[in-house]
Amino acid sequence: MDKTYQPQALETHWYETWEARGYFAPSGKGEPYSIMIPPPNVTGSLHMGHGFQESIMDALIRYHRMCGKNTLWQVGTDHAGIATQMVVERLLETEGVSRHDLGREKFIEKVWDWKHHSGGNITRQLRRLGASPDWSRERFTMDDGFYKAVQEVFIKLYDDGLIYRGKRLVNWDPKLHTAISDLEVISEEEQGHLWHFRYPLSSGDGHLTVATTRPETMLGDTAVAVHPEDERYRDLIGQTLKLPLTDREIPIIADDYVDRDFGTGCVKITPAHDFNDYEMGQRHQLDVINVLDADARINASAPAKYRGMDRFEARKQVVADLDQLGLLEKVDDHKLKVPRGDRSGVVIEPYLTYQWYVKTEPLAQEAIEKVEDGSIQFVPKQYANMYFSWMRDIQDWCISRQLWWGHRIPAWYDDQGEVYVGRDEAEVRRKHQLGDDIRLQQDEDVLDTWFSSGLWTFGTLGWPEQSPDLETFHPSSVLVTAFDIIFFWVARMIMLTLYFRKEIPFHTVYITGLVRDGHGQKMSKSKGNVLDPIDLIDGIDLEALVQKRSEGMMLPQLRNKIAAQTRKEFPEGLAPYGTDALRYTYYSLASTGRDIKFDVGRIEGFRNFCNKIWNAARYVLMNTQDRDCGQDGGAVELSLADRWIISRLQQAEQAVTEGIETYRFDLASQALYEFVWNEYCDWYLELSKPMLWSDTASDAQKTGTRRTLIRVLETVLRLAHPFMPFITEEIWQRVKTLAGVEGDSIMLAPYPVADVDKIDQAATADIEWVKKVIIAVRNIRGEMNISPAKALPVYFQNGGAGDQRRLQENRQFLLKLASLESITWLAQGEQAPLSATGLVDDMEVLVPMSGLIDKDAELARLDRELDKLNKDLARVQGKLSNSKFVDKAPEAVVQKERDKLAEMRGALGKLKEQRGKIASL
Repeated sequence: MDKTYQPQALETHWYETWEARGYFAPSGKGEPYSIMIPPPNVTGSLHMGHGFQESIMDALIRYHRMCGKNTLWQVGTDHAGIATQMVVERLLETEGVSRHDLGREKFIEKVWDWKHHSGGNITRQLRRLGASPDWSRERFTMDDGFYKAVQEVFIKLYDDGLIYRGKRLVNWDPKLHTAISDLEVISEEEQGHLWHFRYPLSSGDGHLTVATTRPETMLGDTAVAVHPEDERYRDLIGQTLKLPLTDREIPIIADDYVDRDFGTGCVKITPAHDFNDYEMGQRHQLDVINVLDADARINASAPAKYRGMDRFEARKQVVADLDQLGLLEKVDDHKLKVPRGDRSGVVIEPYLTYQWYVKTEPLAQEAIEKVEDGSIQFVPKQYANMYFSWMRDIQDWCISRQLWWGHRIPAWYDDQGEVYVGRDEAEVRRKHQLGDDIRLQQDEDVLDTWFSSGLWTFGTLGWPEQSPDLETFHPSSVLVTAFDIIFFWVARMIMLTLYFRKEIPFHTVYITGLVRDGHGQKMSKSKGNVLDPIDLIDGIDLEALVQKRSEGMMLPQLRNKIAAQTRKEFPEGLAPYGTDALRYTYYSLASTGRDIKFDVGRIEGFRNFCNKIWNAARYVLMNTQDRDCGQDGGAVELSLADRWIISRLQQAEQAVTEGIETYRFDLASQALYEFVWNEYCDWYLELSKPMLWSDTASDAQKTGTRRTLIRVLETVLRLAHPFMPFITEEIWQRVKTLAGVEGDSIMLAPYPVADVDKIDQAATADIEWVKKVIIAVRNIRGEMNISPAKALPVYFQNGGAGDQRRLQENRQFLLKLASLESITWLAQGEQAPLSATGLVDDMEVLVPMSGLIDKDAELARLDRELDKLNKDLARVQGKLSNSKFVDKAPEAVVQKERDKLAEMRGALGKLKEQRGKIASL
C-alpha cells in the first residue's frame, strides 16, 4: 500500500469498475428491497441537500445489498418544466431567437437536444458521490414509457370525475406567464408600506378607513368586511360604500375571519386578487372582478385611466389620485412577506384563470388511513402530524401549467369550447364519433411536474403494464426526502398509488433535516455560504471558489461582499477531502429530522479518520503478509487483547446495525468511529505489538494475534462499507485473502452479523483495567512534563486480589505500553517514596518523582505559566467588571468571556496544585 491515503487515485477507478461489472443491478435473490430516488431536476447540479440525501440512500442500499436482499435503487431525473424551459430560452436569447420564433414543435426539439448534450450533469455528480443505483434502468419523466403512464392516469381520473377544468385563483408568475405551485413561491420579508384609505358611505354619513399593502387592487374591491361582533361597525353591516375612483358601490359585510384588533378592523375584499378574499367572496356570493391581465397590467375591467398600466405604476397613480381626493388618511412603513417566483424573481400575483384541477378530497381519506394504521410510517414520527394537518384541510390541486416543455394535457376543444379527453386526436374522434368536419384544437397547457412525479414509484417500474419489476419491487421499502415536500410529493404519491395500484407506494418515509452552514443559516447564493459537495470532494482553489460563489450576482457590491467573505472563510480555498470523508460527515450529522449545521472542520476530522484506517491497514499488512494468519487451521491461541477486541467488535456490529435499521445514522457512524479509532487503532494495535514482538510468546499466540488483526480489520471494512465505499473496497481487496475471505467486491460480501457468544465480559473488564493503569501513568507524565521515552518505576498499592491477578497476567502490556522500568506491588503498610498518584478504582498507581525532573527548571517554567495566566485572568476580569461592556455587548460575547474566565480559574488551580507537588520533592 502507498504510504499516504490519496482518495482521488482510487475513487474513479473503483466506481467505474463497479458500474462496468453491473454490481448495482438487483441480484434476483433474496427478499426485495427498493428505494426510488427523489428525481432531481434535469437542469440541476448536486447541492448539499442532495449530497446528504443521496448519501443516506446509498448507505441503505449498500447495507441491504450486503445483507443478501434483492436490492434495487431506481434512479431517474425530472423534466423540471419551468427550469428547463428557462434554461433553453436563455440559450436561444444569446442567438437572438425566442421560442415563439421557433414555434412549439421546433422549440421542443431544442429542449430535447439540450437534454441529450447537457442534461446529465447531476447524474455524473451522483456517480462522483459514490451512489450505487441501477443506472441501466435510469428513467426520465418525459420518456415514452413514463408518458404513457401519465396519460393513463389523467384520462382515468377525468373519466372518473376527479379531474376538471375551472376558473379559480392561482399563483401567477407575470414574467413566465404560468401558474406555479406554492413550493415555487419564495416569501421573504421586505420593507413596504401600509396605505390607509377612506371609503365614503353611500349615505353620505361618514366613511370607513381600510388599510392595504396593494393599493392597485382596490380597483377590484367588491366589499369591505368587519367582524360581526365589532360594536364600532355593527350598525353599518348591510349598508354600502362608494368605491373611490370607480362608479361602483360595494357592501359592508360581516365575517368571523376579520381580526378586529388589527388596524381599523375594516378589511377591503378583492376576491380576484387575494386567496383569503376569494374564500370570503365565495361565502358571501360576492362579485369577482379581475383587474389584471397575464402581464400584471391593469385590464379593461378597471377605469379607463389606469388601463394598460403596470401594476406598480398603477399603484403610484391610485395613491396619488386618492390623495388628491382627500381620501388618503396616512401611510405607514410596514414590513411584509412578499411572494416571489423562485425562478423568475418577480412578485407573484393571485390571478383568476382557467386551469385543470384534481379533486383531492375523495383521494385523501384512504391516504390518511394508511398512515393512521401504520401501513406507512414516518421517521421521525412527528412528521405524520404535519402530513395529517395538510391532508385534513386539503384543497383541489392545480395541475396545469402554461408552458411548452412538459406532458401536454391530453384534451381537445371544438369551436364551441366542448372538451374531449383522449390519448390522441384520433382516439378522441373515435370515442366521441366526431367527423373530420369538426375542427379540434389540443389544449396548449402542460401538466405540473409534480403530477408526473406523483407516479414515480410505479411509473418507473413499467406501469401500466404488469411488469415483473412492478410485482417484485413495489411497494418500495423507504422514501428518503425532505419535510418541505411532504404534501407536494409524498402525499400525492400516496393518493395516486392507492388509487391506481390499490397499494401503498412505500412502507417508510424517512424525513431528513435541512443542511445549513456552520452558523445555522440556510445556504443561499445571496449569502455566499453555498458549498458544492464536489468541491469538497475534489478541492478547489481560492480564486475559483470566489468566482463560483459570486457567479451570477447582479449587484457589484453584493459580489464584492461575497468575495471578501469567501477569502476570509477559506483563505487557501477548499482542500480535497475525498468522497468517503464527505459522506461520513453527512452520517455523523444525520440525527433524525433535525437541521444540519455543516462545518467544514468536521470533514477535516473525517479525512483524518480515513488516514487512520489507511495507516492501520498498512500496519496490519506489514505484520501479516507472508506469515501464518491461521487460515490453514493450524494452532491458534488468543490473547486477552484478542478476546477483548473480538468481543468489542460484536458490540460495535450490534450498535452500527441498530443505527442503520432505525435510521439513526449519527449513532451508527459514531459507534463505528469510536470502535475503529479508540479501540482498534489506539489500543488493540498497540496491545498487539508486545505479543508480535515478544521473544517468549508461542507461535500459536502470535498466529492468534495476526489472525485477529486481519480478521477484525476485514470485518471492520465490511461494517464501514455502506458509509465509506471507496477506501473500504481498496483495502478489502488487499486483505481478503489473508483473512480467508473470497469474493470479487466488498459491496457483494455479507454484512457482519454480531455473534453474542463472542462477547467476553471478563476480557473487557481486564482490558479496561489495563487501559486505566496506562492512562493513569500517561496523565502523570503529562502533568509533570516527563518525556514519554523515559522508563518509569511504578508502585501499586491498596488494590485487591483481582488487581494482583490482572497485574500478573498483563505485566508485559503495562511495561511496554506505559513505558515502565519496573512495577512493584507494595505490601500492606509499606511506604512508597514521594510520588505522583493516579487512581484505578481503589488501587493507587504511584510514580516516584525524585530524580525524574529538574526541580528548579520545572518550578521556573511553572512560575512563568502562572504569571502569564494571572495577567490574562486580570484582563478578562477587568473586561467583565466594566458595566459598559457587560450592558452593551451581545449576550453571546459576554458569555464567551465568562466561560473564558471560568476556564482560566480552573487552569490556575491545577497549575498551583502541580507547583506544590514539585516544590515538595
